[in-house]
Amino acid sequence: MSKISEGLERAFASRGFAEPSVEDLRDAAGVSLRTLYKYTPSRAEMVLAALENRHQRYLTRVFDTLPIEPDQALDAILSRIGMWMETETSHGCLFHAAVAADPGSQPLRALLERHKAEVASRAAAATGLGGSDTALLLIIEGLTQTWPLRGEAAVEAAKHLGHALRSNRAFSSELPHDFSENLKGNECGQG
Repeated sequence: MSKISEGLERAFASRGFAEPSVEDLRDAAGVSLRTLYKYTPSRAEMVLAALENRHQRYLTRVFDTLPIEPDQALDAILSRIGMWMETETSHGCLFHAAVAADPGSQPLRALLERHKAEVASRAAAATGLGGSDTALLLIIEGLTQTWPLRGEAAVEAAKHLGHALRSNRAFSSELPHDFSENLKGNECGQG
């Protein structure tokens, strides 16, 4: 299944969610159409499999073997996100793109929420900013959206904001930290 998920992820990341035909997806997965449908019986399941694969790869790339020191961990996380953007997806977040392509899909929205909540939680734990999940996610999402326009300057700005957050714990403790409750029904600022 991982071979299929990896191929589907590559296809959707490079060509979007509307363009690739089922035959294109089969070729990307490197399996027969019968095998593709055995493991992912619908296009929606193909998208979910691809995003689940991406979720695991992203968490590994961004959070594995971080420095112990919180300031260094913060810099490492944001630098790794910049490298991810450069090498994996220079045009924005694939999870948001999937939800935009199928806004009525509850499974996609749930996966988006789970992905972002886990990213925020891991970032907060690694940087010593427990309770600041939403503020950290705002910085990370800002980096993800700004990187295609500003590149490395976006990474440096995100680091600056992250360190300002660390320096101002009183401010960060007043922000809401239950990301999943704040995201529901509010995609890209639309309620």
